[in-house]
Amino acid sequence: MTELGTWAQLKSILRADLHTSMREHDKVRTATLRMALTAVTNEEVSGKTARELSDDEVLKVLAKEAKKRREAAEAYIEANRPELAAKEEAELVILEAYLPAQLSDEELQALVAQAISETGATGMPQMGSVMKAATALVAGRAEGGRIAAIVKSALAEN
Repeated sequence: MTELGTWAQLKSILRADLHTSMREHDKVRTATLRMALTAVTNEEVSGKTARELSDDEVLKVLAKEAKKRREAAEAYIEANRPELAAKEEAELVILEAYLPAQLSDEELQALVAQAISETGATGMPQMGSVMKAATALVAGRAEGGRIAAIVKSALAEN
């Protein structure tokens, strides 16, 4: 994978890595990067007008694709199809290389505590405002389900 630099957009890096994987005849990486670039392109042309995605928007698309792979792998494991689950997990590993490192539970709890103190939330009725603040603080480094679970447990303690 190409190093992420401040000079390059993530989409350009994906394209460059696609060309490299094609030259190296890495079929799994090539197929995964093609899928990722297609998802980015689909997001760019969705809506009323076509637009260029920012790096943050490209990261959101990649996170969505990674989540799809994770859920598909789980479904294949439950259906007793380990060969298909392995394919999805291989694609997930490739996609995760482009995503920021995920926060540990301790780091996530600290950010949720900060969001609760910023919003002044005292119980479950303020969960929406806490989620909004926590999601902004986390900035794509944890899935929404993980954030929600920690917010719920923290608000239940208050």
